[in-house]
Amino acid sequence: MFEDKLFLGGKEFKSRLITGSGKYSDDNIIKDVLEAAECEIITIALRRIDMDQPEKSFLQYIPENKILLPNTSGARNAEEAVRIARLARSAGCGNWIKIEVIKDQKYLLPDTVETLKATELLVQEGFSVFPYMNPDLSVAKRLVDAGAAAVMPLGAPIGYNRGLKTLELIEILVEEIEIPVIVDAGIGRPSHAAEAMEIGADAILLNTAIASSNNPVKMAIAFKYAVCAGRMAFLAGHGSVSKIARPSSPLTGFLDN
Repeated sequence: MFEDKLFLGGKEFKSRLITGSGKYSDDNIIKDVLEAAECEIITIALRRIDMDQPEKSFLQYIPENKILLPNTSGARNAEEAVRIARLARSAGCGNWIKIEVIKDQKYLLPDTVETLKATELLVQEGFSVFPYMNPDLSVAKRLVDAGAAAVMPLGAPIGYNRGLKTLELIEILVEEIEIPVIVDAGIGRPSHAAEAMEIGADAILLNTAIASSNNPVKMAIAFKYAVCAGRMAFLAGHGSVSKIARPSSPLTGFLDN
């Protein structure tokens, strides 16, 4: 279609859509969803893997050419997040890690202080760290200084599927932060994904919107095209906005003239 590569953690990607691997009614469908979405990165929760028999877990449905992005789901503080990250690397999941440090069990909002602490520690250990965060510019700048590979601001609380409730705050991060901005959580429709890409987000991460749909494979295709459309619109540059009507054709040359 066009050459527009995404660079993350020292790697180059064609797709700007990242998907999760949870909430599917049948793990057998994961491979079909990944093929339909044409995504190259997939997130996994380490606590879903039987470490004694990893080959019998949902990992068997993920093609070997995909980049795994383990997350620290379940971590309540930086210490637990670091421990999970180390376990993921020991299990052969690579050195990419998505930091999720969440104490709040009602809205699942990230703990800023513990997220920053975990990021600093894991960067020092050679991880490519992708912190899930509230869309706060000051926090994002601190994560950049800590060495994060990207920032992952939430569009809305996890699993909401209600769209980008923090759109204007994410737009500030896009304008001010030099590392990739990956919108994570809250996206429920392809139009939401397109909207995030239109303001300049570098990528989209979603899971529930696909996994909970009536046809996850078709929904994966829809999100693939939505992300591409939004990205192309951003690169093209949006048309001017006016408060009054402006004709697309000249108001001359009418039949009665």
